[in-house]
Amino acid sequence: MKLEIIVGVIILIFTAQFLYISSTTDAEYGGADGEAEGVIDELTGGTYEPIADPLWEPPSGEIESLLFSLQAAIGALVIGYYFGYYRGKKQPA
Repeated sequence: MKLEIIVGVIILIFTAQFLYISSTTDAEYGGADGEAEGVIDELTGGTYEPIADPLWEPPSGEIESLLFSLQAAIGALVIGYYFGYYRGKKQPA
């Protein structure tokens, strides 16, 4: 019971800190792809040409987010199955 309270307090502190920082600054959410693109443009002077083009691009940002979420969910299921399988294997029948 004590561990759950400690974890709950830690989550509450991080949530409050996140909400405070995001409401008091003009920070924008951006991914590593956008940051890397900016650095590459800065280093090459905008002359960089990608080696390969994507085979398919989602028609909208919402679909892209959906596919990313599905990928994360499938990965979580695989990892959860793996841990559950091996934990169950260690327990006597």
